[in-house]
Amino acid sequence: MPIVTLAELREAVPRGARVMGLDLGSKTIGLALSDGGLSIASPLVTLARKKFTADALALKTLIDEHGVGGLVLGLPLNMDGTEGPRCQSTRQFAVNLMEKFDMPIAFHDERLSTAAVERMLIGEADMTRKRRGEVVDKMAAAYILQGALDIKAR
Repeated sequence: MPIVTLAELREAVPRGARVMGLDLGSKTIGLALSDGGLSIASPLVTLARKKFTADALALKTLIDEHGVGGLVLGLPLNMDGTEGPRCQSTRQFAVNLMEKFDMPIAFHDERLSTAAVERMLIGEADMTRKRRGEVVDKMAAAYILQGALDIKAR
């Protein structure tokens, strides 16, 4: 299945299936899940990055376990909206996933998602630095996925 726009994703995801959001980092992958109605995103887990094959296998297990029918990958655009090397890496990850999974994949701008989550965890949740480090990636994935779901709902 091809890479689709966020608008096309809702139509491409089977009815009742969930969408998984991914925040790809160099050392971790933060994951979040939507509900079956594609309206609410919740943090799921943070995976330690390994080689692509191991990462794909871990994703496949979670995809099957949670009834996922589509993916939203955070696209790390530069602040001026241009794409740099991290975007290229994310796009290549998506191409590699398409070879393994038959499901739609969309991108969503993730600029400042981690910074927004960090501010929330410090200000509202008053978390320690250690605890923030444990949850920030999956929370950023939920932030990215919620942004994508909100766009699709309009």
